Amino acid sequence: MNIVILGAGLMGRLLACQLARAGHTLEVFDAGGPEALNTAARAAAAMLAPLAESAITEHSVVHMGMYGLQRWPELIAQLDEPVNFQQEGTLVLWHRQDAAEADRFARQMDATCKALPTIPAVCRLDAQGIAQLEPSLGSRFSQGLHLPGEGQLDNHQLLAALLHQLQRLNVKLHWDSPRAPGDFSPGQMGQPDWVFDCRGLGARAQWPALRGVRGEIITLVAPDVQLTRPTRLIHPRYPIYIAPKGGGYFVVGATEIESDDVSEMSVRSTLELLSAAYSVDSGFAEARIVDMVTQCRPTLPNNLPSVRRLGERVVQINGLYRHGYLIGPAMLDVVMELFHGDGTALADRFSITIENADA
Repeated sequence: MNIVILGAGLMGRLLACQLARAGHTLEVFDAGGPEALNTAARAAAAMLAPLAESAITEHSVVHMGMYGLQRWPELIAQLDEPVNFQQEGTLVLWHRQDAAEADRFARQMDATCKALPTIPAVCRLDAQGIAQLEPSLGSRFSQGLHLPGEGQLDNHQLLAALLHQLQRLNVKLHWDSPRAPGDFSPGQMGQPDWVFDCRGLGARAQWPALRGVRGEIITLVAPDVQLTRPTRLIHPRYPIYIAPKGGGYFVVGATEIESDDVSEMSVRSTLELLSAAYSVDSGFAEARIVDMVTQCRPTLPNNLPSVRRLGERVVQINGLYRHGYLIGPAMLDVVMELFHGDGTALADRFSITIENADA
């Protein structure tokens, strides 16, 4: 079939690769360039932490995240270029003044594990247990949690590898070329057979319920820091994480602000993120700031993803919020199931309703 995909962020690239690999003819239109500089997909740490995220989201997202942890190695194996994937768990720490919030977080983790028994149980750590996982931190924290099986990937490597794969598969890529579903009439002479809209906030004209949630992250080079796994710090305003990306690089994030503003990072956010990183490991004092990124995540009113039809063969995928990399593989397979006409077993499994825009 001839297929058009609107948007070349994470979902657009994943979907285009799957469809092109299956032998379909693809055209991808994106309002930006191949580097995806102004996308939520690039402004992310690509944490794959379903249990940790259960503190702020629904069980359906946790289900999709557990599915994604199994699917990501398979999807990465299909790519010609390497993508760093790590699955050594998440370390959760807190300072004494945040002990009450940490207790609430731990109870939420226990409740999630009880409700979803397939999730590995939380491991409570003392200073010695922390030191066994991260030797540089044992003397700084007396308590912590380890969430086994959680992971992360390098989203910049992934976006580049997906782009390379699309080029290898002879997908026609149209950069700086914004398009909307109304520009196409699937099924008519000279028109595509299907249109998939993966534009995130670019689709607000057709999906007014979408809103932006501002997030900010900082990339640091810190050769004196020896953290090897994603580390979350309990914080009174939002979860802060430090994600090691190899070669001395670390991503520190992320703020979460109800705003469509994508201007430069504020002093307040910068101070909070950098102070949090320094409070975890003093080696960050001599780190160098490589990048400071602000972007808005496409979010629906219930903070959950959605798939909807604008027509028989026009499908929108949106609302991935802060969970794009966590739930991306599940959303991909739901859409592929819909495309092949195989029913909605996966959508039902993940509590994703296939909506009709005119319903």
